[in-house]
Amino acid sequence: MKLLGLLMACTLAAFASETILIQNADIYPMNGAPLKGGSLLIQDGKIIDIGAKITAPKGATVIEGKGLRVYPGWIDSGTELGLEEIGSIRETNDTGEIGDFNPQLKALSAVNPDSEHFGVVRVNGITTAIALPGGGGRGGGGGSLISGQAALLHTDGWTWEEMEINRSAAMLLNFPSAAGRGGRGGGIPAELLDMIPGAAGGGGDPRKAVLDQIAKLNAFFDDARKYKVAKAANLPDFRKDLRFEAMIPVIDGKMPLAVNASRATAIHDAIQWAEKQNVKIVIMQPRDIVKAGPELKAKNVPVILGRVLALPDNEDAEYDEGYTQPLEAYKAGVKFALGTFTNEFVRDLPYQAATAVAYGLPHDEAMKALTINPAQIWGAGDLIGSLEKGKLADLMIVDGDPMDVRTQIRHLFIKGKEITLSNKQIRLYERYMSRQ
Repeated sequence: MKLLGLLMACTLAAFASETILIQNADIYPMNGAPLKGGSLLIQDGKIIDIGAKITAPKGATVIEGKGLRVYPGWIDSGTELGLEEIGSIRETNDTGEIGDFNPQLKALSAVNPDSEHFGVVRVNGITTAIALPGGGGRGGGGGSLISGQAALLHTDGWTWEEMEINRSAAMLLNFPSAAGRGGRGGGIPAELLDMIPGAAGGGGDPRKAVLDQIAKLNAFFDDARKYKVAKAANLPDFRKDLRFEAMIPVIDGKMPLAVNASRATAIHDAIQWAEKQNVKIVIMQPRDIVKAGPELKAKNVPVILGRVLALPDNEDAEYDEGYTQPLEAYKAGVKFALGTFTNEFVRDLPYQAATAVAYGLPHDEAMKALTINPAQIWGAGDLIGSLEKGKLADLMIVDGDPMDVRTQIRHLFIKGKEITLSNKQIRLYERYMSRQ
């Protein structure tokens, strides 16, 4: 047993110190100009050097990159990866909880590392994702106002602890609106409310229903602040409350609120509310960028746009409403990233961005929306999102433009580990192609 333990320790040590040199490749760092025919050196899971010519250290694995390109791995800013396997099978879903306030719940602890979805998305270069709690990926919150903590995670790992980048990247808030709490379609324009009988759902005044929910939300934040004061005072009758403990980073401005607010009225209300509460917010799945853009820019509020390849929200909307959202955000000067918000479309993330390019978004801005922008929005810009010395070696080596459906990923690395590019679909393809 001692010998086996020693061999395993040696194997792990050798893996941890693996050194890889990528040479003669075109490197696209995302934080500067491309480096043609350059080299990139990986050691201990991090990028330790980038330059025109790097000599391979003794024992290093050398990857010849002539004719190939190196990019940071993609980041999807809205998924339920690891939390939902098959939507129609209840037992494979761990996204919904009862109650209005569940800030203590962490999506990461419910992530299944063996989910087939991870292999599918890695094949298309997605190395990092935000996993949303409480059904947040589908614009809902399982009926909750605060659904829990979204996790920033790698798409590879034996356990959820290995996958973790930040288990508390954001707190998901489904902001009250006349069409329900957050999500796509949330927030009926004020001028239409009076035309909709019982828009609040119970035949009552929709404005009153929204105000009641906001009052409940304000009361919860007030209680969280009182709890923080009592904790600091170390009162003899103080009792720990997990819900309010989880809120302390939010009210201290250390953890942003990921706010589901779709329409311009809901976005405006959410921004005004956040200013009064003195908290940081990120708007999730906004649809009225043209109307809300100036205020988002003025208040320096970033957004996570939903799927570009999506049908219009209603029959009166333009056919290309989804296609042009990234361009409108760019023109408004709003910092944005992209999310797919359903597991089945995560693999299409680069093609969502490519569609935005076809509808006017500059190519470089589309690349940033999948790399450096989300890394910065989620507070991980010092770890991921670009190819720089000291950052994690999350990268892909490709034979063309990575947003082109014809491009093949030759190598994929997560934390310096080369990932086998296989998934259930590939395994089935190979199985039946080899059938005698």
